[in-house]
Amino acid sequence: MTDTSSEKVLVLDGGLSTELEASGFKIQGDPLWSARLLHTNPKAVKDAHYRFLGCGADVITTATYQASIEGFVQHLSQTSDQAEQLLRTGVQLAKEAVSDITSDNFPSGCKQPLVAGSVGPYGAFLHDGSEYTGAYEAGMSVEVLKAWHRPQVHALVAAGADLIAMETIPSLKEAEALVDLLREFPNTEAWLSFSCKDAHNISNGKRFIEAVEMACRSKQLVAVGVNCCAPELVTPLLKSVRSRRNPDISWIVYPNSGEGWDPNTGWKASEKTQSFGQQAGEWATLGASWIGGCCRVTPADIADLRRQLLGTQQ
Repeated sequence: MTDTSSEKVLVLDGGLSTELEASGFKIQGDPLWSARLLHTNPKAVKDAHYRFLGCGADVITTATYQASIEGFVQHLSQTSDQAEQLLRTGVQLAKEAVSDITSDNFPSGCKQPLVAGSVGPYGAFLHDGSEYTGAYEAGMSVEVLKAWHRPQVHALVAAGADLIAMETIPSLKEAEALVDLLREFPNTEAWLSFSCKDAHNISNGKRFIEAVEMACRSKQLVAVGVNCCAPELVTPLLKSVRSRRNPDISWIVYPNSGEGWDPNTGWKASEKTQSFGQQAGEWATLGASWIGGCCRVTPADIADLRRQLLGTQQ
């Protein structure tokens, strides 16, 4: 089992896909998003992981958020076996980046960074925007959702991910399916993070506090929280569930940069009154101990976050 018992803040990485876009890769609008590069340019994925590690990330997340056996078969003409290997490649590249950083002047006495195998919602595979509404859940049972996620989780666990990142989940039913599925892998830990539409509700309209209460019944989750939302939602969301704090499960938060997203024109810059790291200080005060960023959060932002929270690069 992964040693995640310490309440010291663990710094997560930032937006892997938007970091790859900043490097010149045209993946916005691709049904596989960054997962396509596992097939076409794995070195670019590994290099992006390395940049986040070099800026102080304690945890990096694989480029498998929008990856699935079905997706790789459909969009890359892979066999099922080849598709599973691509999922495993996501873990292998992250592990190689960890190995490289720890051999390149890594501070002695520091724990080796963790690799989290990313599992996104079913809506990410649909590539129709429903990952932010959970609308698909109405026609799917818990068992159907479990069956769809099972091969992805199996591949990431088999490849040696340190834990599973069940992230950007918009639906309570899908969260229940993932938590139940996790029991089929009894030696595996995970975190569960929801996408939220406002300061009290996850994306499909269920109360965030209800989602947290469900998650806190799991014996395998190390953290529960929120990701891929505006930074200003994090504080009220954490405050809304303060009374439901489980001493065995930490809070995890990794919002977007705060820039707006327009489906026609892309990301829109916003005026920042505080740096990403300065905002993170309040989240830590409210009990978050896994903190990082999602879309448009850069390695430089992660370095700033680490300095603000821990005062060190590593």
